[in-house]
Amino acid sequence: MPRSLVVKATHALDDPERAHIACNVAAVALASGLEVHLFLAVEGVRLAQPTVATVLELPEAPPLVDLLDAIYTGGATVTVCTPCATRRGLSESDFRTGTQLAGSARFVELATAEGATALVY
Repeated sequence: MPRSLVVKATHALDDPERAHIACNVAAVALASGLEVHLFLAVEGVRLAQPTVATVLELPEAPPLVDLLDAIYTGGATVTVCTPCATRRGLSESDFRTGTQLAGSARFVELATAEGATALVY
């Protein structure tokens, strides 16, 4: 049975450390061979915007842009909460190529799948 990790990130510029931890955990899990799903909600939706990762810096940590590049190119799925994006005036064209939009039902589906572990940051 394949194992998967669902990481829900709810922060970006409002809490760079939590945003970084979520992306770091997702990137490490992906590098470890797990199936990874990064679900971005609340302010975390901004992590899917192409320019946010370039300005979000955290001392003594790998660049967030590198972590997100690894996530996007390494086979993980990245999903933005549609209502969260809409509340922030964002649409599909505001996000990196490869970003999916979906609501809470998708998060529940991923988090409750057999073999899945879900973490929320």
